[in-house]
Amino acid sequence: MSHTLNADTLDETLLEPVSGLRYRMRAARGGLGKAPCLIFLHGVGANETGFIELARQTDPRLTVILARAPLEFGPMQFGWFQVAFTATGPVINAAHAEQARHKLLAFIDQLPQIHEIDPGRVWIAGFSQGGIMSASVGLTAPDKVAGFAILSGRVLPEVLPAVRPEMVKTEAFISHGTQDQKLGIHFAHHAKQVSTDFGVSLTYREYAAGHVLQPAMVRDFQQWLATQMDAPGNTHV
Repeated sequence: MSHTLNADTLDETLLEPVSGLRYRMRAARGGLGKAPCLIFLHGVGANETGFIELARQTDPRLTVILARAPLEFGPMQFGWFQVAFTATGPVINAAHAEQARHKLLAFIDQLPQIHEIDPGRVWIAGFSQGGIMSASVGLTAPDKVAGFAILSGRVLPEVLPAVRPEMVKTEAFISHGTQDQKLGIHFAHHAKQVSTDFGVSLTYREYAAGHVLQPAMVRDFQQWLATQMDAPGNTHV
């Protein structure tokens, strides 16, 4: 049964059966018709509950979806793909990452059929591994999202062959801590270069911070989202 536009499910998880992904939702407030949507993805070893407060603070015009990653690594510890942090950098399970990308694409397709969501005004964002997956979706399927945000994440080299350069005309926000010891700032520089090379309209920010989602990052991300919604063509909320 479909939940109504005004139904919040932050205290419970829902299941989207086609993708198999579980999620929580904060519905848009005060609008008529289909609402714009933010899909937010958590990092590895975490879960969606860590971003409930962010969902509550996000622009009320947006329906916010907090998706749970499909791989379970421990009690309430999930990930989008396995990763090992080595002396030469992170080594990922590329098959897991590709499976997760396809699950997210199916998830994005199904959400407007379940909830009052405008499929033309969907943004995807995430922290750390969640940001990585947001970039993978945004760069390879820009027809499915209006924009993407990478918060302390990176762009996977493994996903680049799936990018169709002629398709990538989208918006992106990248933020990263200059003192990040898990994913160094060079990953943000690479993400910036890749996005620019593919013609993405980019907002880029650096902060004197480690591998955390600090208040200034959240504030700038929320401002970017508001700017996106207020842009010509996105204002019919």
